[in-house]
Amino acid sequence: MSSAYPQTLSSYGWDESLENDFSSHRAAGLIPGRIAAVDRGQCDVITEHGPLRADTTPVASPGDPVQGPCTGDWAAVRTGEHPAVAALLPRRTAIVRSSASLDSRGQVLAANVDTIAIAVALDTRLALGRVERLLALAWESGARPVIVLTKADQAADPAAAEAEVATAAPGVDIVSVSATTGEGVDVAAAVLTGTVVLLGPSGAGKSTLGNALLGADLLATGAVRDQDGKGRHTTVRRELLPLPHGGVLIDTPGLRGVGLRDAAEGLQQTFAEIEELAEGCRFSDCSHQSEPGCAVLAAIEDGTLPQRRLDSYRKLVRENEWAASRNDARLRAERENKWKAITKWQRQHYKAQGRDR
Repeated sequence: MSSAYPQTLSSYGWDESLENDFSSHRAAGLIPGRIAAVDRGQCDVITEHGPLRADTTPVASPGDPVQGPCTGDWAAVRTGEHPAVAALLPRRTAIVRSSASLDSRGQVLAANVDTIAIAVALDTRLALGRVERLLALAWESGARPVIVLTKADQAADPAAAEAEVATAAPGVDIVSVSATTGEGVDVAAAVLTGTVVLLGPSGAGKSTLGNALLGADLLATGAVRDQDGKGRHTTVRRELLPLPHGGVLIDTPGLRGVGLRDAAEGLQQTFAEIEELAEGCRFSDCSHQSEPGCAVLAAIEDGTLPQRRLDSYRKLVRENEWAASRNDARLRAERENKWKAITKWQRQHYKAQGRDR
């Protein structure tokens, strides 16, 4: 490990490439740090001098929340009596979902992630559609997804469950884990490398898995309701913790819903076999509905492609296209409002000068 950059930060992922990118900020008297948690206009930042609480106002982006600071970001920090995040370094990866609000803006769940652990509990019915949705989100981010089947000790047939999940996750590593017995934890630790984020619904066992990987009960856990198998949101904010054998862990609150946003490439990767089949369709713009010579429909008929898989693909593609149209409409509206404001200012300016047009 090079001594050219802070050893304290190296355990959080700081490397020579980041140090080179930071040179102009260091020349300006700023220090590097990684954002561990964000809330109420402030954030916890890990720096070469230790953790500190910093203001995020200088880099807040209310117009586009995706550009604002989030857990996992590398930042240029101004120290002193009132520490503040002065700038963010370019993100290598970012997990972005549609905002929970009714507008078309996105929400960044975590930045600069290397591996995304999608937690799927084996003590409830498998929701393959949700797995595919999270996979699309993960692939789109630029990180590597891994599916972790939690609560393996409570599954009637873990091998059968793993085979079923594999039909929704071609090319993705799948690991079965029981945090209670310790089964599979060492395997999970080996495949979850770099900066690791845990994704999944409440009750999927993310925090329990995180504690097993951390080797200590650092993350709050809660019981799952018997009536619906759902858990309480024991994780209320994203936080970043170093793993004992290298790497960093980001735990996230349970996701009640995950809306896709600009995830075309993620969907192509998630449904790679459908995309490959589509190359054999007679028409390049085939919608795989009723067109003659459709290779996708032929695969449905001969049983090589499950109908459920195609239905899920269609649903997520429609959702992503709808989200894209909302985003385009919002951008057009923002441009129109901008020009209206400029025109109004010009008229007021001319009138004040006695040159009302």
